[in-house]
Amino acid sequence: MKLLFPLILITFFTLSHYMFYKRVLKRLHFRENTQRYLRWFLILNALGIVSYIFTRYFLYLPKPVYFLSSLTIGVGFLLFVFWILYELLHLLQHRITPDKGRREFFKKTTDAGFVAAGAVYVGSGIAQGSKEPVVKKVRLEQNLFTTPLHIVQISDMHIGGLIDEPFVRKSVDTINALKPDIVAVTGDLTDMPIHKIAKAVDHLGRLEARHGVYYIVGNHEYFHGIEDTIAYIKKLGLRVLENSVETLETQGGRLNVAGVYDQFGFRYGSFVPDIKSIARNVDAGAPTLLLAHQPRYTYNLTGFKPHLMLSGHTHGGQIWPFGYLVRLVQPYLKGLHKMEENSYIYVNSGIGFWGPPMRLGSSAEITSITWS
Repeated sequence: MKLLFPLILITFFTLSHYMFYKRVLKRLHFRENTQRYLRWFLILNALGIVSYIFTRYFLYLPKPVYFLSSLTIGVGFLLFVFWILYELLHLLQHRITPDKGRREFFKKTTDAGFVAAGAVYVGSGIAQGSKEPVVKKVRLEQNLFTTPLHIVQISDMHIGGLIDEPFVRKSVDTINALKPDIVAVTGDLTDMPIHKIAKAVDHLGRLEARHGVYYIVGNHEYFHGIEDTIAYIKKLGLRVLENSVETLETQGGRLNVAGVYDQFGFRYGSFVPDIKSIARNVDAGAPTLLLAHQPRYTYNLTGFKPHLMLSGHTHGGQIWPFGYLVRLVQPYLKGLHKMEENSYIYVNSGIGFWGPPMRLGSSAEITSITWS
C-alpha cells in the first residue's frame, strides 16, 4: 500500500514527460541548440520528480534541496496541461490560414508565447504558494443556537518536508488568537511517519478552544502509519473522532460533534468509515456537526443529515486548472454549499499544500465560521 501511490505518481509523470517531448518539444519551432537545452531540462525535471517522491516517502534531504525537487512536481503538472493546450493550439494553427508562410509565422510567434506563458505560470504559482494562509470568515445562519458558535477549521496541513515546525507554530498562534469555541482539524494533517515530524506536530497540543479540538484522519494518514499517528495525536490532547460522536453543552445549546474515518479506509482494509454508528449515537434533539475529510462523503449520508459538514481534501484545486479534474470525483471544490434544506457543507482549501509549494486559483486558508 505504501508503494502504490508513489508508483502511480511516477507512472503519471513519466507519461506526461514523454508525451510533452513527443507531441510538443519535437514540434516547437526552435533552433537545435534551444531544442537540446529543453530536452536536458525535461530529463533533469523527470529525475527531480523521482528524487522528490523517494525523498518524501523513504529518505530525507535538506530543506533547500527538497524545495527545488518539489518544484519539479509543479513543472510536471505544467507539462501535462501544456501538452493538452498545445494539441489544441496545433489544430488552430492549421485552420487559421491556408497560406504556408503566414502559418509558419503564426507558429513561431505562438511557440515563443507558449514557452513564455509556461514561465509565467510557474512563477505565479510559486508567488501565490509562498503567501501566508488567509483567515477566511464565513457566517452560517440556521437559527440553531441561542448564541452563535465560533468554529475554526483547518485541513490538509501535510506536515513533513516543506511544512515544518515554524509553519505549524505560527499556524497554531494564529488559530489561538481567533479564540474559537471549537477547532476542527479535518484530515491530511501529516505526510510523514509521525516519529519523523513529532517536533512540529507537538505544537498542535497548544491549540486552545472552549469546547475542544477535534481531529479526523484524511487519506494521507493511511500512507504513513495511521495507528501510530492516531495514538500520538491523542497524547497531545486532541479529541480524535473515529466513527464517533461527542455531545457537548455549549453556550448556545447542545451540539453533536461527529467524525468518520476517510473513504480510503475501504481500500486500506481497516479504519473504514461508518456513518451508521454515528447515526445511532447522535442526540436527535441537537444539531450535528460532521467532520469528513472528502466532500464526496456526502454520497454516503443516506438516512443521516448533519446540519453542517466540514471537509477538505481538494486543496481548492491548488493549481489551476486541476480543480476541473477534482470536480470529476468530488461534488464540491471549495467554500460553503447547501446540500439540502437546513444542511450545509464547507470545503476548506487547505492550510498547506501537497507537492510543489505552488497555488493558482486557490489560497491556503484558515476558516473562521460563525454558526448561529
